[in-house]
Parts: sequence; C-alpha cells; structure tokens
Amino acid sequence: MQTNLFLVPFLLLATVTLAQELAPIPAKTLAKKKELLFTDDFQSAEHDKRWHRVVDTFAFENGALKGTQTREKDMPAADGKSVIKAHAAVYGLELPTKDSVVECKIRFEGASMIDVEFDDRAFTGSHYGHLCRAQVRLNKVTILDERDGTQSNALIELRKDPVANKEAISKLLATHSASFPVNLEAGKWYKLVVETVGEEMRVTIDGKPAGYLKSPGIGHATKSKIELGVGGKDGWFDDLKVWNAEPTRK
Repeated sequence: MQTNLFLVPFLLLATVTLAQELAPIPAKTLAKKKELLFTDDFQSAEHDKRWHRVVDTFAFENGALKGTQTREKDMPAADGKSVIKAHAAVYGLELPTKDSVVECKIRFEGASMIDVEFDDRAFTGSHYGHLCRAQVRLNKVTILDERDGTQSNALIELRKDPVANKEAISKLLATHSASFPVNLEAGKWYKLVVETVGEEMRVTIDGKPAGYLKSPGIGHATKSKIELGVGGKDGWFDDLKVWNAEPTRK
C-alpha cells in the first residue's frame, strides 16, 4: 500500500519505536530579535497580499484566523481517475527568512494539532520543499526536520520497500525529530514562540521551554514560506509576528 506523504508528518511519531535520547531544551532563548518582518492581528477586513491559501479551509472570524481540516480521508476526485488526499488545513505566508522568531497565539477548539512550518518550494530534495516544523498538540510538542527526515527523498525511496527498510526508516525518523510532553487545555489561548537559528529550533509556550531539536534540515539557508497548519476541527491563530533573528550565542 502506498504511503500518503501528506499525512506522514502528522502520523509518523506514533509509529517510531526507536528509543531516542532527547537533548535538553535550552533554558534561555536561542535567537535575538532583529527587524520585524511581518505582523497581523487579523482585525482588518483586508489582508496582506503575502497570505495565500494552500489547503483552502481557513477563515477570518472574530478577529482571528481559524483553520478547520475538512480533507479527513482520501476521496475520489470528480474525474473518477485521481484521488484527493487527506490533508490538514494549511495557510501560507510568502515571507523569506533564514533565522527567525515566529510568535503567535494559538487555541484548540477541537483541533488535534496546530503547527508552524517552514518551506522552500524551489528545493527538490524533499516532498514539496518541506523543511521543518513545530507541531503542538494538547499533550506534546514535536519538532521535525522534514528536509532530511519525514519528507526527504531518502525516506520516500526507503518507503518503496518498507519491510526490508524498516530499521533504516525508524532510524531516519528518530534522528530527525523530537517530542516533549506538555499539558494544554482546549479553549484556552497560549502564546507560541518558534525560534529557528542555524540548525536549531526551540519552542516555548507561554514563556516556558516546550521543545528543542538540532538537525541539519532546520539550517536550510532559504526558508521562502511560513505555513500555519491545523489538523482536526478547529484551531485558531492570532497576533502573528515574525522577526529576523541572530544567534544569542556565537
């Protein structure tokens, strides 16, 4: 059976069984904020032209951005020949960065997952140019190096024979991702901060360290897009800000 690549980032961590020695989350920030590149409080009736719909199930409501996953399973297309793949709701922002700080408020209202992702559509070494992402669930934060791990061409090749390559697949996934437990509540706003500096990504929630990963794909030099994702129904974003950044330690 062919693996649905769109669902890999959302499902793979439940199947990885290799024990992983997690690096400690740095107590202090990795990134020093520089110039403010983008801000949106979602209050205006008109929206920045750099926003664009990727998987078109987002809406501006009550001064915030709501994502709702509607493509919950693979469905036949209208032409009867192709398949519309299951996919989370995704809203994209054309905003080139290298090192950055992304700050926003998030709220779960039925959503199973809310994330912030970085892509480079010109990069052909991973599926759809996926680079790295920070996923938040009510019970854990997961950071993924997708360029070299979950969406890499290397993984795609290994999955052509998943039985023979089972050990190699597990090793590749485990060494390019990390999950950390959290205890969040539905219906409550949280301040999410995603710092990306060099090969490191650090996540805080309401100012508390919540996730960390150092992996080569995070250091991809050209992150041309930021994408906001929601799995399930519904997830909210508000008060988004993006800064260029430089390392606090050199």
